Amino acid sequence: MAEKNLVPLDKYLKTGAHIGTKFKTGDMARYIFKKRKDGLNVLDVENIDERIKIAAEMISEFELGKAVVVSRRAYGQTPAQEFAKALGAKALIERFVPGTFTNPRGKEFIEPSIVIITDPEVDSQAVAEATKIKVPVVALCSTNNSLKNIDLIIPINNKGRKSLALVYWLLAREILKKKGIIKKDEDFSAKLSDFEYELKEEGREEEIGAAEENKKTSPKNISK
Repeated sequence: MAEKNLVPLDKYLKTGAHIGTKFKTGDMARYIFKKRKDGLNVLDVENIDERIKIAAEMISEFELGKAVVVSRRAYGQTPAQEFAKALGAKALIERFVPGTFTNPRGKEFIEPSIVIITDPEVDSQAVAEATKIKVPVVALCSTNNSLKNIDLIIPINNKGRKSLALVYWLLAREILKKKGIIKKDEDFSAKLSDFEYELKEEGREEEIGAAEENKKTSPKNISK
């Protein structure tokens, strides 16, 4: 009997978890379901669900107290912090201080067991340092990301507020189940809303995280 989905698949659709950018790398081409008329690439929601399960399985095999989740992207900071809180892990948000993983003399020094990255492009310093010390890297990757030095990816909209909340909430819940800390979904006390970045002021949300990113993203090394 097939394993059930972590949430109804329309939940991924409602949070925009499947919406990528107008650019795609050769690395991410295999995860793209289709291209919309407006040019945005779309990810397969069933694949998103399956990869979250695989990532939870992998992360659960490591010492959670030494796991580190990284997010310089604003919308990923609350999800990262709540994820770390639920697992007893460490969250590094905003600016990643060079040497955090590689300089034992630095006051920010951490020896991670595994590193979870919100966006490999934005959090590139953390990826580089984790790779240097040979620590596994799990990354949330949109259609425009390179997979260089990434050990396991979750194809996901890594720019949207609701999408990031959903993926980190699901990861935390599934890891706790794998560890035997909770037995079933209902035992997870954290709410999805707890993981959402709180908008400080009114304005247009970049829920799909595409418009501004597409303006910033260089077409260099991008396949068509």
